[in-house]
Amino acid sequence: MKNMFAFALCLAGAVTIGIVAFGNAAQGADDAPDKAAVARARKQALMLDNIYKQTIVLITDKYVHGADDYPAGSAAVKLFDIISKGGSHNVRLIDATGEPYELDNVAKDDFEREGIKRLKAGDATYEQVVQLDGKPQLRIVTAVPVVMKKCTMCHAHYADAKPGEAIGAISYIIPIE
Repeated sequence: MKNMFAFALCLAGAVTIGIVAFGNAAQGADDAPDKAAVARARKQALMLDNIYKQTIVLITDKYVHGADDYPAGSAAVKLFDIISKGGSHNVRLIDATGEPYELDNVAKDDFEREGIKRLKAGDATYEQVVQLDGKPQLRIVTAVPVVMKKCTMCHAHYADAKPGEAIGAISYIIPIE
């Protein structure tokens, strides 16, 4: 477990450094987001989404062997909290089944609730451009399907999920620069 958490912390640092470098290079003088800036933020969100999901799968595959092992979802929640506190972007893992592993992992606002609804209807993502603290931000949620049988060790109700069905989501707030 110690090695897994150290791996997650190293990954968080590497991702944060990459985001800061990307953000500084993409910064413009105009506060209103243009289509190209929104497209860059979307591309960044989808890149991060791939990294985070591959990390969860890797942790599950290599470190989760039984019900007593530290769950990859719990590692993701801790990793996302560290990254969000770093300030480059916010990221959260949320439940889409109505049976969250942790009570805090639920949709917190209308955007996330609508995102879960859309993902459950089959959309791969749901997004909005919003102003937060006077700055344009891309809010986007992406579907998390069951991709491994091991997921049912902690979430028995995932066994009933149809292939590709969203059982969760990752919710992002990405600065548009």
